[in-house]
Amino acid sequence: MELAYRERTREELRQELAAVRKRFEALKAKGLTLNMARGKPGKEQLDLVSGLLTALTDPEDCVSDGIDARNYGELSGLPAAKRLFAEILGCKPEECFIGGSASLQLMYDTISKAFTHGLLRSAQPWSRLERVKWLCPVPGYDRHFKITQSFGCEMIPVPMTPTGPDMDMVEELVRDPEVKGIWCVPKFSNPDGIVYSDETVRRLANLQPAAPDFLLMWDNAYCIHEFDSEFVPLADILTLCREAGNPDMVFEFASTSKITFPGAGVSVMAASVDNLKYMENLAGVQIISYDKVNQLRHVKFLRDRAHTMELMQKHAAIIRPKFRCVLRHLEEEIAPLGLAAWQRPKGGYFVSVNTLPGLAKRTLALCREAGVTMTDAGATFPYGVDPNDANIRIAPTLPPVEELEKAMEIFCVCLRLAALEQLIEE
Repeated sequence: MELAYRERTREELRQELAAVRKRFEALKAKGLTLNMARGKPGKEQLDLVSGLLTALTDPEDCVSDGIDARNYGELSGLPAAKRLFAEILGCKPEECFIGGSASLQLMYDTISKAFTHGLLRSAQPWSRLERVKWLCPVPGYDRHFKITQSFGCEMIPVPMTPTGPDMDMVEELVRDPEVKGIWCVPKFSNPDGIVYSDETVRRLANLQPAAPDFLLMWDNAYCIHEFDSEFVPLADILTLCREAGNPDMVFEFASTSKITFPGAGVSVMAASVDNLKYMENLAGVQIISYDKVNQLRHVKFLRDRAHTMELMQKHAAIIRPKFRCVLRHLEEEIAPLGLAAWQRPKGGYFVSVNTLPGLAKRTLALCREAGVTMTDAGATFPYGVDPNDANIRIAPTLPPVEELEKAMEIFCVCLRLAALEQLIEE
């Protein structure tokens, strides 16, 4: 059994460095080009849902609930699409607003409208405030952080725990009226793959923020995305907020991006009826309606929650071996050396690796040198700055397993090389 690197003598470390560097140069000489930078479905998954392309084949198919999906109107979406998403999320159809292909656009638009017009409970638009602060569980989703950064928010990192954000810290921070919201990925969080505990969800719903227009941005992107477990239920956040006296605090988001086509799916924003009425009045100025033909195509293809869950099991069968490949390499090549710790997710799209401090940037630079592209170090923290230079997000879903085997061999060799360089310099 291999000794952990920190238990070896300097001479043993030098010998190991020479051996690992030789292995690195051999891998580099293969001239590989492998991309694991983003959580994209692989070709096999896209082929699985290509029936979506022919879900509407006749003009008569384009009518739903007496509405012709090819025409103007129905800003908030087709009733059939609302029913489908409500069934998946566990909320009510009247609490759903159906958008375009990206839930990220709906999230951006929500923050944008808070700045330009204010929210339902805002005293004034946020753009008129001296300062807006935002809570960011870390590690987290880089695109969330970029939204709030683009509007000039002061982002405050909140550590993630095995049960979700550090709620003692959250409850303390929201006493500041300048704190206007928090990003949350409550199920199979990006990148850790953590599912918020029932207590964490309850405490979030029962927050008593000083700001009356505090926003709980609930990005439920992986609500039905188990790949290695039975379905994990999550309480309906809209119901919990309503019961806690906070009906207008939460906006929930989801999409079909990892269910059908990421570039041509359907998104949803779920919120209180009053919130949606307010937001629709603002949205009606910028758009007449979203793509209802695509909404109806998805309704015809996905049918209902039960049929959608059957489809997700087929997705799971495709991506399960990829995650197991990543975890096997980490367990066999990294765990005995004491160089990193990682989550073992049962759903979602990522594996989050936390190296010893100071290794993430160097590891990923070596990976690029050897032909493997991954998410930049620091991307999972506000402003792209990981104070420990330790978190690395691995996205296993796009490459075929045979390519993933090569990519993970390179990753493990690069992490070992980075650690050896650091230890010998100490």
